[in-house]
Amino acid sequence: MASKEVVFITGANQGIGFETVKALFSSGKAYHVFLGSRSLSNADDAIAELKKLAPDTKSTVEPVQIDVTDDESINAAAQLVESKVGKVDVLINNAGSYPHTLWPCNSDEASNTITGAAFDTEFTADSSNFRDVFNKAWDVNVSGTQVATTVFAPLLLRSSSPRLIFLTSGLSTLTGASKSFMPPWAPKPSSGWPKTGLIGHQGYKAAKAGLNMLMLTWHWILHDDGVKTWCISPGFLATNLGGRGAEVLRAAGAGEPSKGGELIRKVVEGERDADVGKVVTQDGVQPW
Repeated sequence: MASKEVVFITGANQGIGFETVKALFSSGKAYHVFLGSRSLSNADDAIAELKKLAPDTKSTVEPVQIDVTDDESINAAAQLVESKVGKVDVLINNAGSYPHTLWPCNSDEASNTITGAAFDTEFTADSSNFRDVFNKAWDVNVSGTQVATTVFAPLLLRSSSPRLIFLTSGLSTLTGASKSFMPPWAPKPSSGWPKTGLIGHQGYKAAKAGLNMLMLTWHWILHDDGVKTWCISPGFLATNLGGRGAEVLRAAGAGEPSKGGELIRKVVEGERDADVGKVVTQDGVQPW
């Protein structure tokens, strides 16, 4: 294990996190991956699937229970990693990385496919509950990520080539939102009050925009320590966190989730070092 790069990934038992582990296991490099999951049984299931998919990999993996909304869980995970390997070369803050409301969809589809850290449904349903919707979105995407990064930072600084990655979203760009807030096919919000129409992901968008600022603060905090820091915006991908969500997303034009894992692998392996301190996309850099 001493010759392997140590990678810790939160929320890695499914979705983009699991695709990242798959991409690392397919690499010519050798990694030891700590696969973070809120449930150890889910982590074990993911590892069993991983071993079927990549039986000849040079890399190794072990499960770690971590819930980024629980400080005790975060501290215990860091203590476990420290006791086993004493450092982290790459910290990937992936938990809560992707919204899974499927647009266009009807309200039944939406209620069945929202998972992860997007707690929004639609404006008329959320307006009486905005405090809870926003607090949950920020707790996972920003507050939990801040705590996890702070706790793991000492382990990251023990690496000879430390990398810090935050998973953001295309919905986080202020520049993009200033030009067009809704998809072109979506019905515009009605005039007057109450508002009707498709006004979704307000809490999620705000939280991911906040995460971009969080990345920038860590970029400068750890810059003189030699830590390379990014946000990664993997794009509109057909993950299956919502059960039947992947096929509906593909029908809406989503790409394969493996593309997200491969993009993260490229950042881990130095192919996007020219874009340190920025929001990296499949094709370039996402506007702020």
